[in-house]
Amino acid sequence: MTSPNQIYRILKDLPETLPVFPIKRVILLPRSSLPLSIFEPRYLQMTDDILGNNRLIGMIQPESGADTELTGNVVVPLRKTGCVGRLTEFSEADDGRLLITLTGICRFEIQDELETDNPYRTFKVDYSKYEDDLLPGFGEQKVDREKLLNVLRTYLKIHELDADWDSINQSSNEFLVNTLSIVSPYGPEEKQALLETKDLKQRSETLITLAEMDIASGRDTTGNTVQ
Repeated sequence: MTSPNQIYRILKDLPETLPVFPIKRVILLPRSSLPLSIFEPRYLQMTDDILGNNRLIGMIQPESGADTELTGNVVVPLRKTGCVGRLTEFSEADDGRLLITLTGICRFEIQDELETDNPYRTFKVDYSKYEDDLLPGFGEQKVDREKLLNVLRTYLKIHELDADWDSINQSSNEFLVNTLSIVSPYGPEEKQALLETKDLKQRSETLITLAEMDIASGRDTTGNTVQ
């Protein structure tokens, strides 16, 4: 399958409008992967529609205090910033769920919501603030990898979590920082802060700060395993 990096090289390669999938505490970042289980009818239709089109979905969080999409026809306020991903893996479960994986491409800011006959929401979006997202590895040389890994080791040890250190040691700084941001067990505000950081260096520093605060507080987390 063609890599999204080969398809989307400049901002004009990206569409001006996107269907969006709002989920609380879930973010996507460039060149990272996000597995999703799709079961709600409106998003099953959205997935079917994009499979026959450009395979692009905008991942975004609801505004603070809001749930995912709630139920019925409630219009949920959304955060301003999200990230577009391309559907790169797809399978159907026996119970009718769709199991998909999105690969992140570029962050965006939502603008006007479009009126459509679809049960899911579609927005006009602007990518210009995040043009550097299209450059693989941009700014990763400024990441303090040693400090990040040292904090990660301490965090995992304290919370008795496992990690695939062979994969971690072989990963690029960009993949490591963005993947840790996605799988981190923090709340929606922290997740949004990680999404909206200016660059990889700032995102790495934010991760380190959050982990150090968590270590110092000694509070429990969700117990997820870092892959």
